[in-house]
Amino acid sequence: MRIIAGRWRGRPLAAPPGAATRPTSDRAREGLFSMLQSRLGGFEELAVLDLFAGTGALGLEALSRGAASCTFIEQDRAAIDALRRNVASLGAEAQAEIRPQDATALAGGRYDLVFLDPPYGSGLGRKALERLVASGALAPGALVSVESAADAEVALPGLDALAGRRYGKAKITLLRNPA
Repeated sequence: MRIIAGRWRGRPLAAPPGAATRPTSDRAREGLFSMLQSRLGGFEELAVLDLFAGTGALGLEALSRGAASCTFIEQDRAAIDALRRNVASLGAEAQAEIRPQDATALAGGRYDLVFLDPPYGSGLGRKALERLVASGALAPGALVSVESAADAEVALPGLDALAGRRYGKAKITLLRNPA
């Protein structure tokens, strides 16, 4: 696993041992960031939230491409250790905030771009989405990327569905906060 583009292009990322963390494939990340680039025009100065962050690959990719900051939410100890190693190896400490907590209990912040990659079939993605909307954490026009099993339906009243793409057993759905 590596950073795809930007100032840290090609830099490797550590992953925790075992199967508890399921990193987004390079192919899916390339597709996702292509969708985002076409809608955003760039990542400069964005406040990013990476929920169920795992290794931090999505948030770190956004930082590599110019995002101003990223808040990483993860509760698995091994994943947090890998995430901290990745942030340190890239020298991203000043732009990264790592919160070891439940991703469905988010409080605070106002984000322009959100990555949501919950365990498939857990129902945690919908719960986290509902919390994001209810807490006012989404800036007007914010984009939310949700990775799910390929056959899962991803929708939430109040968010506009923009696109959905399949990558093997995974699907990435892009939503927008119209407010």
